[in-house]
Amino acid sequence: MSTKQRIAIVDYGMGNLRSVYQAVKHVADEHDVVLTHDPEIVASADKVIFPGQGAMRDCMKNLNESGLRIVVEAAAKEKPFLGVCVGMQMLFEHSEEANTEGLGLFKGRSLRFPAALMIDEVGQKLKVPHMGWNNVKHARQHPIWQGIDNNDRFYYVHSYFVHPVDTDLVIGVSDYPFTFCGAIASEQLVAVQFHPEKSDKAGLQLYRNFVNWDGKTSS
Repeated sequence: MSTKQRIAIVDYGMGNLRSVYQAVKHVADEHDVVLTHDPEIVASADKVIFPGQGAMRDCMKNLNESGLRIVVEAAAKEKPFLGVCVGMQMLFEHSEEANTEGLGLFKGRSLRFPAALMIDEVGQKLKVPHMGWNNVKHARQHPIWQGIDNNDRFYYVHSYFVHPVDTDLVIGVSDYPFTFCGAIASEQLVAVQFHPEKSDKAGLQLYRNFVNWDGKTSS
């Protein structure tokens, strides 16, 4: 997209906001990138980025108390929208983390990595949270993957993973040690469990792809 856009990064008091802002600004310097807690700015933005970090219950509490919930829900349905980490989990109905209700925009829930299954191929116990670099396999094609190699590495920090009812939402998966959902997409919305702002060139490319995306699912 060649015309100047306003890209709003939602500030409801949770998330790696400064790092997200710096990464998006780096790839979208010709656009108006704003970190904002103003509902009117989010509502009027051309695109919205919805980060989240920390406990799901705290994220939902802050979002509800910020006055931003309604405009975030509307943006997720109406314009190019990118959820990041807990910002992806919040889009679903429920999380096992503190038995927390999400926004319910998609059917499904976030589950904790089960201790009984956290064993690698040589019998070593895996840590939770899942923290560090991991390969992301493209479950299906999407413009957000343009210029990003299938199985490229992204940085994760999480103890819970999304389990969508509609598996057609899933566009990216990782293994730890079983396969889990790393990215989803529906119409003009994309969301990722990993942190693009911590993921070097691949992460910057993903943000660049979102900035350039017209909101259509075809490449």
